[in-house]
Amino acid sequence: MAAPFPSQSLNRLVSASLIGLVLLQIPMARPAAAQSAVEPDQTETCDLLIVGGGLAGTAAAYESLKLGRTVCMSELTDWVGGQISSQGTSALDEAKMQRSLLFYPAGYNQLRRRIEDEYGELNPGDCWVSASCFLPYDAHDILMEQLDEAADQGDGTLKWFPSTVVKDLTLSDDGSVIEAVTAIQHRPQPDSPPLNHEPLSQIIEDAYDYDDSDRFEKTVIQFLPQQQSQAGADWYVIEATETGEIIALADVPYRVGLDPRSYLNPSSASAAGDPYCTQGFTYTFAMEQTEEPLEHPEPSFYDRYLPYYGYDPNPNLADFDVVFTYRRIWATSDNSGPTVPRFGVSQPRPGDISMQNWVWGNDYRPGTVEDNLVYSRDQLNETDQLEPGGWMGGLRQDALASGEEQALGFFYWLVQGTTDSQEEAQADGIPKVPHPAHRLMTGLDSPMGTEHGLSKYPYIREGRRIIGRPSLGHPYGFAVHEIDISRQDYRSEFYQDLSTETYGALWNAIAGLEATSAIASKTSPEEVTRRTRSTIYPDSVGIAQYAIDFHPCMEQSPPEAPGNIERPGTRQAQGQTYPGQIPLRAMVPQQIDNLLVAGKSIATSHIAAAAYRVHSFEWSVGAAAGIAVDFALDEAIYPYELVDDLPLQEPQLEQLQQRIEQAGNPTAFPNTSIFNLDWEDWRVWG
Repeated sequence: MAAPFPSQSLNRLVSASLIGLVLLQIPMARPAAAQSAVEPDQTETCDLLIVGGGLAGTAAAYESLKLGRTVCMSELTDWVGGQISSQGTSALDEAKMQRSLLFYPAGYNQLRRRIEDEYGELNPGDCWVSASCFLPYDAHDILMEQLDEAADQGDGTLKWFPSTVVKDLTLSDDGSVIEAVTAIQHRPQPDSPPLNHEPLSQIIEDAYDYDDSDRFEKTVIQFLPQQQSQAGADWYVIEATETGEIIALADVPYRVGLDPRSYLNPSSASAAGDPYCTQGFTYTFAMEQTEEPLEHPEPSFYDRYLPYYGYDPNPNLADFDVVFTYRRIWATSDNSGPTVPRFGVSQPRPGDISMQNWVWGNDYRPGTVEDNLVYSRDQLNETDQLEPGGWMGGLRQDALASGEEQALGFFYWLVQGTTDSQEEAQADGIPKVPHPAHRLMTGLDSPMGTEHGLSKYPYIREGRRIIGRPSLGHPYGFAVHEIDISRQDYRSEFYQDLSTETYGALWNAIAGLEATSAIASKTSPEEVTRRTRSTIYPDSVGIAQYAIDFHPCMEQSPPEAPGNIERPGTRQAQGQTYPGQIPLRAMVPQQIDNLLVAGKSIATSHIAAAAYRVHSFEWSVGAAAGIAVDFALDEAIYPYELVDDLPLQEPQLEQLQQRIEQAGNPTAFPNTSIFNLDWEDWRVWG
């Protein structure tokens, strides 16, 4: 069951070993998860079922296949790759130092090499946001080739189930083991349009319905363990969906939205927390520059979203060429001609293709109970989605539809618009002029692979986040928090205005090697020396570094309302981070023993999740999940048993970490121990 909302929860400060005081939420009692009596049309067996074919799911499959496992992988869309394919964000978000050292998991480095081999260069788009911008439809093919080679290398078997959603879980009598998973695969009816003809909002309810429709034929598939064992789990389910569908359906403790402000997350925009304010989602699209201006009919819904559209408050970004080349994914030039000022990339030319992912454009940022995208647990109950057979994906269909409209309207604004919602740019005398010599790229052979031109699935920055299991120092559940990674200046006025108790606990928690003496001697915050590193975890199984980067929810509903603003305070935590780690405890949910979480649904706070969401992180956590499942099956042990005695030594945990490292997947950044206080070179941006 999900943790209660902050207004219902008991938040308090409790004593915790070495790190001061811990403020967490107490989960409620949990009923049995929804189970269905629908008879399957076919049965499939595997060692592990990966739900979600994004980068985390792909990485988990990659490692498992190399280890000889039989892998079932389901995905709502018909592409693997998530962020870089079906979500269209094919511009790798990477930290500067990490990229310079190529300090990534082996599979991620192989992906980067394959991109370079495909195009003859790593950055065929000559974009300025990343070292690599490329075409989404190529990403799917590249990753499928990578998975096929992994299967050949390890004699593993991949059972790939595109256009498939999980509908029901069958749990053991005590609720601790997933015994079977029921899913629905859809395909077009003989006389209906092909897949990807309609946007997601129009087909999502149909995809989760057991019955055939005028649009789809359905196959009900039951996934089961490949073999029965005498101890431990017979198989594992890896949660790698974009919004945490399986943790909601399984009803394990989780959080969504803003966390209550505490010394662990002192920059939170809410004292009590808010489950409805998550980061915005984005339907990306591709647009091509043409030789001649084109006619562009105005969408019927354009006026509704027009008050939202703008370049950026920063005048340096208030320029069409800057926006176009920001995430340009294909460039026809060799960068030998004129360049875009300040960014050193070639000016756009006819034939160039840009992918749009812009805050004041196609970001859709709902943040209230009336319009939030990812349903809270209360909302799931209100819509009967936790009843047997009731699961419908846990998303608000109207929010998806609005996000789609806003994205299509943004294209029209780019090519025909003459206003700018960002007053700073207007005040600087930079007019918005039309650029009609562009076309929206549509069709099944377009970069997004859809008839309508939008990405097959929106880019999701934040979904549900599990609460890990209680342990020493984490009595109400484990999580990675803001102070575990942030470089924030916690001596600024904002933090000094916290309560005396909270401010003191904050400084005790970031005192590093001085923490014990600071707590014992009740040292004042002004006299505490702050550590210059992230939290070091004894159970680290992967690495992650990116800035704490927000696309915050809007204050009012609907988000596109004239005069609407971002929720005040939601960017307080934004900024640089120290290189972080992925603890195994953040991947192990409460209550269900053979469920392992990868992707953005690991146990983090809202603020930490803003850094733990980019491409290389997803690969790292997915790779760790795939190897951890193999290890658990080999050793007939559940993953929670590898960490349940921490901080005491866990020999089998050390064996797992060795396996992960030997497979080429780092579990820590080089020369970043608790005794090294010089982490200043590890900046996301130079």
